[in-house]
Amino acid sequence: MQYLVSVIDDTAGLATPDEQAAIDVFNDRLKAEGHWVFAGGLGAPATATVIDNRGDVAVFTDGPFIESKEYLAGFWIIEAADLDVALKLAAEGSRACNRRVEVRPFL
Repeated sequence: MQYLVSVIDDTAGLATPDEQAAIDVFNDRLKAEGHWVFAGGLGAPATATVIDNRGDVAVFTDGPFIESKEYLAGFWIIEAADLDVALKLAAEGSRACNRRVEVRPFL
């Protein structure tokens, strides 16, 4: 089963060199153990554009869809046998990136 591990951040900075090195080690482990599907970091909320095309005309708005102190800074998509494995891996990812994470299964 695949899981989304969302990285939650509340700072304006990128990962420190030590954090990035730990993330690289964690990514290599995910790959070596067959858990890796995809991962990526995201631009700051100020780089977002929200598009609402539910009406007669598409409306484009600069900035994040909600104003919040916390935001989605990056993510992993992992393959895990079950939720327990996914949670264990996510805990290790949280330590590697030094940020909170959220785990959600793909439907």
